[in-house]
Amino acid sequence: MSGIVPAGRYCPGICPRLAAPYPITMGHAVRLLLVEDDEQLGQGIRKALMRDGDHVDWLTDGAQALAAIRTEKFELIILDLHLPGKDGISVLRAMRSESIDTPVLIMTARDTVDERVLGLDSGADDYLVKPVELKELRSRVRALSRRSHGFAASAIVLGELRLDTAAQQAWYRGVQIELSRREFAVLAEFVNKPGQVLARGYLEEILYGWDEGVESNALEVHIHHLRKKLDSKLIKTVRGVGYKLDIERG
Repeated sequence: MSGIVPAGRYCPGICPRLAAPYPITMGHAVRLLLVEDDEQLGQGIRKALMRDGDHVDWLTDGAQALAAIRTEKFELIILDLHLPGKDGISVLRAMRSESIDTPVLIMTARDTVDERVLGLDSGADDYLVKPVELKELRSRVRALSRRSHGFAASAIVLGELRLDTAAQQAWYRGVQIELSRREFAVLAEFVNKPGQVLARGYLEEILYGWDEGVESNALEVHIHHLRKKLDSKLIKTVRGVGYKLDIERG
């Protein structure tokens, strides 16, 4: 069915690290995949990004990561180059050869021009040299996320809706609307895909990652709150499929 953003498929048996909710402190919440086999570094990066409100799925093996990338929807991938199973360059080249254009930030312990050039030429969008400064990593994640949505600034305007993704604020018809972290994430997804029907499963994956402990009506609760806070007819239900933002009304 054209114009529908479908749900991805779960990644059975290879996705042990599940995202969990943390309070949001900055930026536009994204679902990202972290591929890093160093336990201490992986824990530190995951914890820092989840505190920003992002949903971080963490894998430690390159082959498992590639399998997840082929079946799941991520807005950003943080990829170490030296991994068991399949090295980061091989994962990156396989992605790009299959036209998977998800932004990739590579991490390398070797601060050499040749390695950085190899990563960028293989399809990486940015790179960081270890040891990683978490403040810089978070800033680069924000920048890549904005670019992947087709805008360099943090403001998005669609009709009478205006979103500031950096400040996590929303306005409708000139009035600021107080939204929770997940309400804002749902609304931002609609605004970033105007006119498209977003499948229920797709939205749940954006909000909760691989966490299968989600209550069955959790998404409907967020949609209900958005309708109540904005306009009861702004988000339409497409029966049996998902939801769609009414562009003309928005």
